Amino acid sequence: MFELNVTSNTPLGAMTDTDTVAETFLTQIGYIPKGYDPKTDAASVRESVPYCLFMKYFMRNMSKAWTVDELAALMKTTKPTIYRHINKLKSMDILESADVEFDGQNRKGYRIRYGDLRKAWSFTEANVGMAMENYRKTVDHFQKLIEKERENSV
Repeated sequence: MFELNVTSNTPLGAMTDTDTVAETFLTQIGYIPKGYDPKTDAASVRESVPYCLFMKYFMRNMSKAWTVDELAALMKTTKPTIYRHINKLKSMDILESADVEFDGQNRKGYRIRYGDLRKAWSFTEANVGMAMENYRKTVDHFQKLIEKERENSV
């Protein structure tokens, strides 16, 4: 299922700090909730599992596919926690899966789609377009039903 927060925003082009852009963007799209409290020993959002997962592993190593086991070990957290955040990114169509050799076995790994956030984001934009078209169809249908209901009650 595709899921993304769409909010009115100003492009972040004037910002020059990568982490500030990342934190703002990830909050805007709903990956990191507004007012997020890590509930771990992380002192800030930038030290939190979702932020580090996205920035340290996926963005700063875009061509590498990571297994959940590998990420959980590196981040000293549980596999369910890693899956929760991976699933959020997958629901935005930002991640793709790829086969990875880990501990001598082929496993499923994850990385930024095509190893390029711009290309990955084009899938996200296409999904937003389809969702908006479907909302438009629902609104048109709803309006027709209301009009028909009014005609029948006269």
